[in-house]
Amino acid sequence: MTPARKAPRTGTRAFATTWWGQAWVDALEASTLDAGRLSRGRTYARKGMVGPVTVTPGMLRAEVEGSNPWPYDAAVHLRVLTDAQWDTLLDAIAAQVGRTAALLDGEMPADLVDDARTARVPLLPESSELDPECSCPDWGYPCKHAAALCYATAVHLDDDPFWLFTLRGRTKDTVLTALRTRRQMLTGTASTTGDAPCGEGVPARDAFAAWNGTFTPPNPETADTVPGEPDTALTPLTTEPPPGTPFTLDDLEALTRDTAQRARSLAAGHAASLTCAPVEDAVRLAATGVSEDWFHQLVRATGLAPLDFARLVRALRHGGPAGLAVARAPLAPDPAAMAAARTALLDPDSDDGTDAARRVRLRVWRNRLTVDNEGIQIRFGPDNRWHPYTREDRGTAADWWPCAPATADPVAALVAARIAATRN
Repeated sequence: MTPARKAPRTGTRAFATTWWGQAWVDALEASTLDAGRLSRGRTYARKGMVGPVTVTPGMLRAEVEGSNPWPYDAAVHLRVLTDAQWDTLLDAIAAQVGRTAALLDGEMPADLVDDARTARVPLLPESSELDPECSCPDWGYPCKHAAALCYATAVHLDDDPFWLFTLRGRTKDTVLTALRTRRQMLTGTASTTGDAPCGEGVPARDAFAAWNGTFTPPNPETADTVPGEPDTALTPLTTEPPPGTPFTLDDLEALTRDTAQRARSLAAGHAASLTCAPVEDAVRLAATGVSEDWFHQLVRATGLAPLDFARLVRALRHGGPAGLAVARAPLAPDPAAMAAARTALLDPDSDDGTDAARRVRLRVWRNRLTVDNEGIQIRFGPDNRWHPYTREDRGTAADWWPCAPATADPVAALVAARIAATRN
């Protein structure tokens, strides 16, 4: 697997944390000489003025707030690849099983992009390819709203490199299906169909020992299911548990579905759950939306106070395993990352003529930046993202609670915390 090349951070101007996200930002900034509009676009993106971004083949689209009471409709177009170019790109990915694994793990193999470029298949955009449009009256190319959309997109590209594939014309599902077909052709394997016998089973240890590294992990989000059966493709349980047991048939079915879903994730290379402690696994189960009775049983099993357990569940939902780690204990962060965040929060690249951000009174402790007078906080996690918190009054004392999804931008995280604080 090719490790991700981290993009260089440039203080308050950094929007991407991966090399491919930075390549997207570089293409945007090389497409124009209008530094003023790019600067305003950065400010809009940091303030959370870009709505949900929609990605479709050849186009990004989002509503962006501006000076008017209604948002503007901004879009960015990118040329889709031809069928011949797609064949070349898919062949390059399938030739090395590690490339598929890297993509499923959220990384863009640098050698893949290099090979594609050599074959004249532009996966990453050139500066001349980004074609912005906006419903605003600004004649800039791009205008500040389209620029804000591009900066906001860099965060999505960091999280999921398949956004680039969708922009180039084919969705994640289509790409993965094509890669499975190519891997079967390369390895000489094929799926068993019809009523052909499949032979006797072998012990799992022997099967694992016989694995030769040619397996293409399935995607747990797109794995096929059996028509007419539940998504987990499991036969419903019919035998009631013995009398006097503390669980019901519904409990057993829920655990069986959870086991099948985890098995799919493990087969796709997501092995984080293998190292879960009992408390973390209980929180994971509660975060899946179990019944109230189950929730209370999990609380009792962990020995945690109900509010402490509920806080961990919310942290997992907002920030995943990293969010859970951030909520459980203070961490020792990278000093450079903390310094860059303080610079961004205290002296932002602001073009709106206000000094509101400079009035932020930050208190720094470990991986936490706190604005006490506003009752908000952001925490730097092991995933290099900022997790927003607000101080909430629950029961006898106020405490910090996760309040919004984590983001790579500390300014965006602080804005999200402020918005959540106004709703409490």
